[in-house]
Amino acid sequence: MIETETNQQEQTKESFRDRIATVDAKGKRKWVFAQKPKGKFYNIRTWVSWGFFALFFTLPFLKFNGRPLFLFNIPESKFIIFGKIFWPQDFFIFGLTMVTFIIFIVLFTAAFGRLFCGWVCPQTIFMEMLFRKVEYLIEGDAAKQKLLKNSPWTAQKIRKKTFKHFAFFLLSFIIANFFLAYIIGIDELNNIISEPVSELMVGFLSIILFSFIFYGVYAYFREQVCTVICPYGRLQSVLLDRNSMVVAYDYKRGEPRDKYKKTAAPTISSGDCIDCFQCVKVCPTGIDIRNGTQMECVGCTACIDACDKMMLAIHKPTGLIRYASENGISEGKKLRYTGRMKFYTALLLLLSGILTLLLVSRKDIDGTIIRTKGQLYQERGADSLSNLFNIKVINKTNNNIPVTLKLEGDASSAGKIELVGATDIHLKQEDQASGSFFVVLPRKFVTSRKMKLKVGLYDGDKKITTLVTNFAGPFGKY
Repeated sequence: MIETETNQQEQTKESFRDRIATVDAKGKRKWVFAQKPKGKFYNIRTWVSWGFFALFFTLPFLKFNGRPLFLFNIPESKFIIFGKIFWPQDFFIFGLTMVTFIIFIVLFTAAFGRLFCGWVCPQTIFMEMLFRKVEYLIEGDAAKQKLLKNSPWTAQKIRKKTFKHFAFFLLSFIIANFFLAYIIGIDELNNIISEPVSELMVGFLSIILFSFIFYGVYAYFREQVCTVICPYGRLQSVLLDRNSMVVAYDYKRGEPRDKYKKTAAPTISSGDCIDCFQCVKVCPTGIDIRNGTQMECVGCTACIDACDKMMLAIHKPTGLIRYASENGISEGKKLRYTGRMKFYTALLLLLSGILTLLLVSRKDIDGTIIRTKGQLYQERGADSLSNLFNIKVINKTNNNIPVTLKLEGDASSAGKIELVGATDIHLKQEDQASGSFFVVLPRKFVTSRKMKLKVGLYDGDKKITTLVTNFAGPFGKY
């Protein structure tokens, strides 16, 4: 009988491994009523959040050389980062940037755990530092929120719930507008706001759609985004090792737990943890940090502040829950720079060097020339051959440029270019242009079936760049 009870206790103790903290044994959602944290780390996070809000709500208005500082226009495949514009032709640079960023995340996580999630992740900051604070202001602390939810629908409850959800949707609407400004630009957003809805219906519907998405996330889905949707949280167990810095409970100091009694002296065998559950009550994802590092932990440090407060109250040293590594807790080792971190750092430096080289050598005007599909060469009279080409040119500058085409190399004196329907290509600022042209060469000049051809792009007499293509000729020489 005693052995059976012991097994049941062990199963109950380990049950947290079977499911996430916000889902019960029947698979039903457990709503988290997190107490409002108070303490040193929470105050610092508050200041960090104010800095984040300042950046988020001002960056769309900042411009560099007439361009937005940041723009991620996916519909038009136009991306601007620090005033530098990227088009589909620059995708390899953008892709390398993403790979470099991922390597940085891996290195950062291997060293510092989910520090990003708890301190600067937009989801965490908006949830904990904006929406939850509004919720505290309207409905009160966790105990009052729980009491209000379980109470019957009175006039006061209807008033509070209505006001809260109205405030949530208003905040979501504001965030949606700024989020859209990062996609289409603040000028286009102003047009959507100022122009009649009938003329810009797509933009208006996008704002409404994003508003409802943000409202659904922060009013209902909340911490589930971090535990169910976010891939970074899922990858945490792969990226972390025993030397990674995490929010950790010092079980060597805290165990075995014993309830605090003012009148009784603590026993020699008891640990510092008094099993007050304050660390659980303030956790926004509903976990017990004393069970060890878990996928749901976002490293927000709320449990550190709550535990330190209790330790001070019972006149014991703080730091029972603190930033530490698994090896630091179990073996007393200090945080160190491991071989894996060194490898990631070397890889990150290599990718950063390649990326810097690509950015420095990147051309402001570039393009591609492709011979028209389905066509070989055409005969021009008795002594000339021609090929039809399609050209696509992209302008990454703020200037309108009339582009003329000229043959280069040996072909410059022997052949000519005939643009179809125009004398030059009018290239508008931050835009793309396309056209078709014939390259005409003497028959005797074409010495192979596929001959390399260089075409120069010029702005007046100023050479912009050189594009390379192939000229198709007959099978044999003439």
